[in-house]
Amino acid sequence: MPSDRDIILEPIISEKTVRLKEENKYVFKVDWKVNSAEIGKSIEEKFKTKVAKVNIMKMPGKKKSLGKYSGKTSHWKKAIVTLKKGEKIKELENI
Repeated sequence: MPSDRDIILEPIISEKTVRLKEENKYVFKVDWKVNSAEIGKSIEEKFKTKVAKVNIMKMPGKKKSLGKYSGKTSHWKKAIVTLKKGEKIKELENI
């Protein structure tokens, strides 16, 4: 199993994810190869909280072009982590 540093790449901060914090949900960009159980375990160990549920979405790469050059962005995986009632991730509360 990869280490916690390899599983959770970064939190995703946007208007929608800030609104989701009111519902006790946090959104993270995660490694492409991990599953829900590994993500939940990693969140519990890294942030010392209790995870209720983990939903995963695969985000496909998009076609991009710049002048005569064209290419594609990389695909990535997004995880929406729901914490149990009363639990918070203190590191992400001030955002």
